[in-house]
Amino acid sequence: MSKKLAKPNIIPSRRVFIKSAAALGAGGALLAGMNDGARADGEPIPVGQAAPLTDFAAADGVEFKNGLTLACEEINALGGILGRPLEPYFEDTKQMGDATNVQAVQRLIDRHSVHAILNGYNIGSGAAIQDVVADSGIIYIHYDTTIGHNNLIKSDPERYFGSFQGDPAEYWYGPGFLKFVQQLEENGQYKRTNNKMAVILSAGVYAANIANAIKEQAATYGWEISLFETVNVPISEWGPTLAKIRQDPPSVIAVTHFLPADLAQFMVQFVPNPTPSLIYMQYGPSIPAFRDIAKEASNGVLYATVVGALQDEIGTAFEKRYKEKFGANAGHNSGAQSYDGAYVWATAAALAGGSGEPGNEEQNRKVAARMRAMIHRGVTGTTRFIPDEQAAYTYPTQVADSSLGMPHQFLQIQDHTKGGGLIAPAPYNTATFATPPWIKA
Repeated sequence: MSKKLAKPNIIPSRRVFIKSAAALGAGGALLAGMNDGARADGEPIPVGQAAPLTDFAAADGVEFKNGLTLACEEINALGGILGRPLEPYFEDTKQMGDATNVQAVQRLIDRHSVHAILNGYNIGSGAAIQDVVADSGIIYIHYDTTIGHNNLIKSDPERYFGSFQGDPAEYWYGPGFLKFVQQLEENGQYKRTNNKMAVILSAGVYAANIANAIKEQAATYGWEISLFETVNVPISEWGPTLAKIRQDPPSVIAVTHFLPADLAQFMVQFVPNPTPSLIYMQYGPSIPAFRDIAKEASNGVLYATVVGALQDEIGTAFEKRYKEKFGANAGHNSGAQSYDGAYVWATAAALAGGSGEPGNEEQNRKVAARMRAMIHRGVTGTTRFIPDEQAAYTYPTQVADSSLGMPHQFLQIQDHTKGGGLIAPAPYNTATFATPPWIKA
């Protein structure tokens, strides 16, 4: 791609620069409503997002859009990036195949000359968008949650200098889950009925990587994988899989597929004739649609996310602002991803002296350098990037210091009319584990 002429910078006053940089560095989640008179009235900076706004993942895609929209409004209220307001643009990735993802990103670059692309997740190879971004020389933050990102960046960190994964890779769900169950046992909160664990996955790379990580390390924690079954999704009829589970009841059922409607149907069909098994599900129960469909059948379900709004002062303040703007049922946990990503990029761009348009690789390398050096405390916890992998560290499996990694959150639905209670890890937990109602003493 030929290098485009750089647009002239609008130089803000020293007062606006200091106010903007200091406020952004303080932690974006605390800043809403704190506008002290700074105004972002310079030339707008276009930023983009490619998200599944229609089709089967639209429930998440809409929240990714909401998260970026809210972040841009707050950052602009603080003075923008050195006096320049952010102007978001959105493109639909629909079913999120590589071709559709690339086309959406290319439109953002070609039509709107976006300086950064700030995504949630898109299903696909996890590598196709990075090449488009590398060719354009801009910054890309995503939450695809894939070890493929880490491996790609390691393969050529110079080419992929601008690509960052704002959360840990999905690989960490596997060892993190096994460690979590071990801690429940050590604390006397759970006693296994046998050493059997059933693992249910879908064919995608994300679900398979998590399932394989569990399978590979299960024996270390004393588990035998009694069922390892791949299901075709989307799926509404779980009868054949449940028949196998009931024939040989495991102590734990781990479902690494993640779409909320599919997982809700699993619980609706499981509860009438349950096995005495802990049920852990991947990500989907964090979406309100899961509880809306499963209702009482969702009570007792365990789930986890390596990225979600914490239930602390910062996270609850964000949730309040988010739901006041987008509605009481808005999924702030999904919106938190692109929200935090926007603040990480905007803070780094302010510290680097501004953002760069497509073709301005020199300036964007400065922004990327600031991102790599940052420790950002946002609504999802701490974002700190692994050198030469440019994905967030995870706590506590990868780092032992809660201030240096993003918490791998374990939650449990105990009242289907409310969101899940955060039961681990310390010091972030706000609830305690409860034996699921289908497991009788």
